[in-house]
Amino acid sequence: QVQLVESGGGLVQAGDSLRLSCTASGRLGRLFSSYGMGWFRQAPGKEREGIACISAGDHSTYWRDSVKARFTISRGDFRNTVYLQMNTLKPEDTAVYYCAATNFDLRGGFCPTVLDTLSGFGTWGQGTQVTVSS
Repeated sequence: QVQLVESGGGLVQAGDSLRLSCTASGRLGRLFSSYGMGWFRQAPGKEREGIACISAGDHSTYWRDSVKARFTISRGDFRNTVYLQMNTLKPEDTAVYYCAATNFDLRGGFCPTVLDTLSGFGTWGQGTQVTVSS
């Protein structure tokens, strides 16, 4: 039962922008507004890293320093979708990008703590490839 599906990846040049989408379905889709959501990426030969998250409820957000001021996470609960707007892309942003859902409360500054704990996110999408050429 597929519950999270990412889309929007592709091949772009340095400096370009992309918007990734992640849409929930099934039980997760019905309860989407109550889940915290995160975006992760995994570059070739590297570990998966959390880069941004957004809470349920007040939609508080957090970004890693590596993407701060370039990437924006947002969500449209009425569409069961979380977005990652990526601007001024760099070759080092090349990776497979994943979205994931968590039952943990990400409000009150807990985003970075849960983002560090991949196991805190119980449902994952299949990933979408982003390749940035120089």
